[in-house]
Amino acid sequence: MTERAPDADDVVTHADVEAARERLDGVVHRTPLDRSTTFAERSGAASVGLKLENMQRTGSFKIRGAYNKMVGLSAAERERGVVAASAGNHAQGVALAGRLRDVETTVVVPEVTPAAKIEATRGYGAEVRVEGDIYEESYQRALDLADDSGAAFVHPFDDAAIIAGQGTVGLELREQYPEVDIVLVAIGGGGLISGVATALKHDDPHVRVIGVQPEGAAHAKPSLDADEIRELPGVDTVAEGIADTRLLEKTFAVARERVDDVVTVTDRELAAAVALLAERAKVVAEPAGAAPLAALLSDDLDVAGEHVGVLISGGNVDLTDHGEIARQGLRELGRYAEVRLAVADWPTGLAAIAETVAVHGAELDAIEQARPTETADPIRTPVAAAIAGSGPEHLAETLDGLDALDGVAVED
Repeated sequence: MTERAPDADDVVTHADVEAARERLDGVVHRTPLDRSTTFAERSGAASVGLKLENMQRTGSFKIRGAYNKMVGLSAAERERGVVAASAGNHAQGVALAGRLRDVETTVVVPEVTPAAKIEATRGYGAEVRVEGDIYEESYQRALDLADDSGAAFVHPFDDAAIIAGQGTVGLELREQYPEVDIVLVAIGGGGLISGVATALKHDDPHVRVIGVQPEGAAHAKPSLDADEIRELPGVDTVAEGIADTRLLEKTFAVARERVDDVVTVTDRELAAAVALLAERAKVVAEPAGAAPLAALLSDDLDVAGEHVGVLISGGNVDLTDHGEIARQGLRELGRYAEVRLAVADWPTGLAAIAETVAVHGAELDAIEQARPTETADPIRTPVAAAIAGSGPEHLAETLDGLDALDGVAVED
């Protein structure tokens, strides 16, 4: 049986968050709150406000906690430097905070960390070590490095100063969106939601703070339901930024008192949210950052008539990956199809295919000759085509139009 966690106020208070805001003044951006009529209509909410922490320095909220932690280091600790472990965003926050505070930083990241996040971290001046197949291995190696070198370890979430710094997002959200009833926040290790809940509940205990996790890393609700920390044996999700296996003592203590509920979303729902943010809000978000929107648009969350804050926590994603995730999202929305055609006159028939797609108002995203299958018509050329439309019915109409062409048959 896990020992009972401390009370939330023993970890972090509203006064701690306010103090963090003073330290961060002039250092971090006051990120925008974007009202979205589109997402309000889709979800049935009275209004939806997107808190865009993807527009924060380093591309995520993590600089808030990292800088707040760095300010509290002693002169001796600053001299010895700091070590951190991260899947990417915390790494960049620690690296920039170290540069701003003139502290040497070393960050250990797992091999699955996107290259864009590694290069950005190095760009802020940190030494980056890519060690460990998964985050837990990188985390242990960072702890060992800190012990060996005497450097301070900057935890990504289970630290009072980190939690207080992340909580400044909640203070801004309350000021920008005073009517807010529900706030949706992604949960990895729980630092962000612990800080945000602390900031919001102080002024209005009736505000509901709801956590969001991917199905492949859903540890928080079992922990809160059991009133003890439950650890997953592993994680499997596209949202590597929140692919943690557990809460820890401090974040669990705060979450069990101040978080109202936790919901889960699928990777397919995450992809759809990434695509919709890009298309409707012109926002580039990583899957972890889009998780709250995925929850908003899911069938499992009733927000009818409510004013909902959606915290888009980060936008650090490789553009190639973003494009692929967005395509997956369009597939989930029934707006993107990859089909095989059997074409009698290739490549002459390409013009007729392209014209038919255009006449139906759809987009021919890609087309190329494909390998024949065992059942393929030997006198026709197999062709793979990717077509984007406005919805399932529109795509079906377009495919029917192609199937009606002389010399063209839609195989699947």
